[in-house]
Amino acid sequence: MRLGTARGPRVLVVGGGAREHAIIQALARSPQSPELLCAPGNPGIARQARLLNLVVDDVAGLAEAALSEQVELVVVGPEAPLVAGLADALALVDIPCFGPTAAAAALEGSKAFCKEVMEAAGLPTARYAVVGDVEAGMAAIAGYPAVIKADGLAAGKGVVIAADAAQAREALTALLVEHRFGTERVVVEEHLSGQELSLLAVCDGERALPLASAQDYKRIFDGDRGPNTGGMGSYSPVPGVDEARAWELAGAIHQPVLEELARRGIAFHGVLYAGLMMTPDGPKVLEFNARFGDPETEAILPRLRSDLLELLGAATRPGGLEGIEVAWDPRTAVTVVLASAGYPESASHGDEIRGLDRVPDDVFVTHAGTAYGPGGAVVSAGGRVLAVTALGRDAADARMTAYAAADMIEFEGRQLRRDIAQNVGQA
Repeated sequence: MRLGTARGPRVLVVGGGAREHAIIQALARSPQSPELLCAPGNPGIARQARLLNLVVDDVAGLAEAALSEQVELVVVGPEAPLVAGLADALALVDIPCFGPTAAAAALEGSKAFCKEVMEAAGLPTARYAVVGDVEAGMAAIAGYPAVIKADGLAAGKGVVIAADAAQAREALTALLVEHRFGTERVVVEEHLSGQELSLLAVCDGERALPLASAQDYKRIFDGDRGPNTGGMGSYSPVPGVDEARAWELAGAIHQPVLEELARRGIAFHGVLYAGLMMTPDGPKVLEFNARFGDPETEAILPRLRSDLLELLGAATRPGGLEGIEVAWDPRTAVTVVLASAGYPESASHGDEIRGLDRVPDDVFVTHAGTAYGPGGAVVSAGGRVLAVTALGRDAADARMTAYAAADMIEFEGRQLRRDIAQNVGQA
């Protein structure tokens, strides 16, 4: 079913990072020729969408803008406006939103709630305890390494893997005494071993349609060393997780969550992101997110051959995904993130970015933290600055092209990992 009128549907994408830029790029390829708006956007997004000067957590302002702009579909990128109730506010003015209500987004907004839902749905996950003070947290740890998670939103940086008691106490103190990330509770989990897998599924409240598999790299340095970040790179697909396996996993992992939420009177419309650990005992759920992953989206969407606009629009209608099929480019995509000096502890701003015009047209460059500087130059404006994605016949081919393009781009203090997808597909 086609959205909109003869002029092409008007679509508002909320967010201003590389994930939203990748969504904009994919929507721009739609045969429906949508008119794209983005709030707040960034200099890269501005090449394909009209920008609205609104911040992502201004729920009332975004709903008002969507109404006044006669938007026919809103696509929400970040988690914060979803947890704050943007989808609920849009429902009040009868504007379809691809993104869950606040009640459904609590899967990401609260690690404790997420664990409760997993348990009720019978999903395999790590043993855990929810604690509110340091000593209770220390008592809950059965062995090391131990995983300590902030209960609320933390932009992908609220997880600590403590190697010993000293690190565990330091993490618990930072979260529960210093209230880093504003959390009052912490989830303490057993540490799981295996290969991580990101599997995103588009959901219409009743059924889950899996997207292509992906894997991301959270640590700042090569070899998975250093602190967690929002993500330093990704690739898609993951060997051994083809379309048939993705459907199998979605049936076992995503579908029970949709059904458990439905039992609670909550319909989930949007992307349900499952972070899985493929252990020797089978897949176990690390976490759920309530939106497109970042940087996984930057690797997944360039491979999408189907109409993203039709897919997202269908998911906003009850039962709308029935009969929908998704086609993929068989090639591998590799995404390399370029971060600013000091990231993830801090971020350098205002460093001029050079070489964007040298990148080949068949390489996808998405802007994450950029802004306009003096004279209209594009400058850094955040921790993660750009993401560079290339397609290739295999992971080795794609990563060679991605790194060659990434090295054409320069700015002061640039950081990047050199091992994204390095050993993929090798025995």
